[in-house]
Amino acid sequence: MTTTTEPTGGEARDRRSWLREHSELGVCVLLLALGALVLTDALTMDVDLTQRGPIGPKTVPIAVGSGLLVVAVLLAVDVLRGGRGEAEGGEDVDLSEPADWRTVLLLAGVFLMTAVLIEPAGFPVAGALLFWGAAYALGSRHFERDPLIAAALSVVTYEVFDNLLGVPLPGGPLMGVL
Repeated sequence: MTTTTEPTGGEARDRRSWLREHSELGVCVLLLALGALVLTDALTMDVDLTQRGPIGPKTVPIAVGSGLLVVAVLLAVDVLRGGRGEAEGGEDVDLSEPADWRTVLLLAGVFLMTAVLIEPAGFPVAGALLFWGAAYALGSRHFERDPLIAAALSVVTYEVFDNLLGVPLPGGPLMGVL
């Protein structure tokens, strides 16, 4: 008959304490997973039609994926040897204050709304709402000026990407107007 021993409260506390002290390992795991995903995607990419020279479309993703793996391993080694990240020390950041969750949630909502609206409404409309919503979430309360600036910025961004850079963005109902 075998008996299993449950970890005592002290052992569980020690394990949690060790994980808390080495929390940067979570970033290592994220970088490792992201690097593996990028490399897998790059190596399974079909490039027969687009390959025109010795350096093809796989080169940059392979370099980025390999770089992510190297950084993940180097960071893990540093953390396990006792390295710790420094707390942010910006002059306008008070680290003793809690996070402003209202602003974070407003910005997340604005980004989500943009992702939902970009296809049916088009980039000029969704971008204007994104720019105005971000300005509002970050504290601007100029209700007459901000929407106009956001609309102008969105249309200029659309024109630069769509016409000058050749990156097609959805125009939505304004496609014929712009």
